[in-house]
Order: sequence, then structure tokens, then C-alpha cells
Amino acid sequence: MKSLTDVVSGAGLSGYAEIALVLFLLAFVGVVVSLFLPGRQRVYEHLRHLPIDDDGPTDGRVEDPSAEDTAHA
Repeated sequence: MKSLTDVVSGAGLSGYAEIALVLFLLAFVGVVVSLFLPGRQRVYEHLRHLPIDDDGPTDGRVEDPSAEDTAHA
């Protein structure tokens, strides 16, 4: 009877590890490229200032702007 090590090593599964490595590398390069695209700089600049922005509520709730209009009526 063959051991599990013999069966797995003879199955030729080493190609799957190489394919997974290439897919991960492509995904990583895609994320890095998307971070440094010139058109995304404005978005990231806006997101960078959100924690210190005083325009929103401080308790973390998101207020409905239409609720303010009906509250004053």
C-alpha cells in the first residue's frame, strides 16, 4: 500500500502552486497600480482628511438630510 506522501507527490500538483503565485502577483501589481493612478489622487486626498473633518456628526451616525427639512416645518 502506498503512503499518502507518495500519492500526493506523484499527482503532479506543483503546477497549481505556481499558478496561484502568478495570480497573486498579478492581483498585487493591479492594486499597487490602481493606488498610484493620477486620477485617484483627489479621492485619496479627500479620504485622508475625513478623520479630522468637522463637517459631519461626531458620534458616528449618518444623518438623513431630508429629515432636517421636515423637522423645521
